[in-house]
Amino acid sequence: MAAPLASTLAGAPAAAWARPPSSKMASASVKPRRPSLPLRAAAAWVGLPSSKMAPGGVTAIGARPSRPSAGAPAAASAFPGDLTPGKRRKRGEMAAPPGRWVQTFRTPGRHGYALEFSPYLSGRLACAASQYYGIAGSGTLVVLDQNESGVGLFRSFEWNDGLFDVTWSENNEHVLITCSGDGSLQLWDTAKATGPLQVYREHSQEVYSVDWSQTRGEQLVVSGSWDQTAKLWDPAVGKSLCTFIGHEGVIYSTIWSPHIPGCFASASGDQTLRVWDVKAARVKIVIPAHQAEILTCDWCKYNENLLVTGAVDCSLKGWDLRNVRQPVFELLGHSYAIRRVKFSPFHASLLASCSYDFTVRFWDFSKPDPLLETVEHHTEFTCGLDLSLDNPKQILSIFHTKRCLMK
Repeated sequence: MAAPLASTLAGAPAAAWARPPSSKMASASVKPRRPSLPLRAAAAWVGLPSSKMAPGGVTAIGARPSRPSAGAPAAASAFPGDLTPGKRRKRGEMAAPPGRWVQTFRTPGRHGYALEFSPYLSGRLACAASQYYGIAGSGTLVVLDQNESGVGLFRSFEWNDGLFDVTWSENNEHVLITCSGDGSLQLWDTAKATGPLQVYREHSQEVYSVDWSQTRGEQLVVSGSWDQTAKLWDPAVGKSLCTFIGHEGVIYSTIWSPHIPGCFASASGDQTLRVWDVKAARVKIVIPAHQAEILTCDWCKYNENLLVTGAVDCSLKGWDLRNVRQPVFELLGHSYAIRRVKFSPFHASLLASCSYDFTVRFWDFSKPDPLLETVEHHTEFTCGLDLSLDNPKQILSIFHTKRCLMK
């Protein structure tokens, strides 16, 4: 590995735990990667309501602070303090709700798949986007800066295939990794206008998930692919360190435990949630979590044994690794596949989910009536979601297609 890359990856000292479709399809001049997979089949493959393919964007919900300090970023609504149990906020309500703000950033010609707040820089977030729903065309990494005055483009980078996920480095505030439909991962330095610094090519099919380890002293990345494998990477090394085999379907989500070094979870189309031990290079636990494809999973930031899964069956389920015979909670309310779920970094029993039903929902699984609020601002699929790490009152940011909305 060249010295400049190693130096870039070293960056700042390792931080403590941080991170707690358009109606027009590809033209004849664009060659789809999967010509044998019709759009309708592709929609069904990931649990989409195939009759509703249309464009969309990114959304964050917030409230203005009563006494903002000069130059300080805008605070957002408290999570869950400003949430009303059972409340349903429609698009008209969210346009200008009392004390809240809505910010918009548009990404013409691109459909959003994922986003993530920077663990270092307040208000900075990265978005992974693709042309034509990722079925054909190129991809764009969009880096945004958001504060009380609005949201603006910091920098963007093009890639020759669709981008499906993004993760920030835990060691350098400028470095991140994306993954794409050509089976590769890309390492970017957002402080530079060109890139990528490095490309890692080993997966034989689309890479749908990538996550950077949150453990101090580790510089490990895990990726999950449609080739049914997960791979372990050290970004300073040009090849993978290990390949994890066991899933019998597409891997949609891979995420590191924030508590247990060398441990990550994966969610798959084979209807299982699996927990892996990097040191032993094998699976530790296999949970038949749903009777449908599982599209997303996340670890609780306050309980090392608790994970949540979201699936095509429209349900969220919580799993205690000490007893996986049945879920510890089940949350129902979405009407289409759940695309992303995130535990709150500030509250042990709170989480947020987004779905192809165009909604974002907030939950407290400790309550008899767990659904706190439903936000219906989006007009199309909500595909990505993240929660602010440095501001407990900035609840989330979500990405659906062709528009970035900062609420």
